[in-house]
Amino acid sequence: MAFSLVLAQAGVTLAVALAGWALAGGLAGRSALLGGGISALASLAMALVAFGRRGDASTERVLIAFYAGELVKLVVVVALFVVVLRLITISPAAMLVAYGATFAVYWLVLARWLKRGPGIARETV
Repeated sequence: MAFSLVLAQAGVTLAVALAGWALAGGLAGRSALLGGGISALASLAMALVAFGRRGDASTERVLIAFYAGELVKLVVVVALFVVVLRLITISPAAMLVAYGATFAVYWLVLARWLKRGPGIARETV
């Protein structure tokens, strides 16, 4: 599920960036690409840290890996926003709209996954 989420976020990022480019020009498109890209990269980092290792692990190790993944995700988001806002000319609205859209994808994918019920984690992660 985690890697499917990253792909879904990347797809939404591209769609929002194309819409931004078509409606408001290149700056909006690039800004949307950056905003959505920050979210997708952060989700990828989280997935790699939290779910990258396979095999039988204790509940404690799984929980620690998940918390470590969330910490890495937060650090990636903050670091990339700081870099983008300091070094690149962007349209803040377009960047935040794309980031928000990918954040919504996270919750939609999670809700869909939870609706399927228990036992799915082993098959999709």
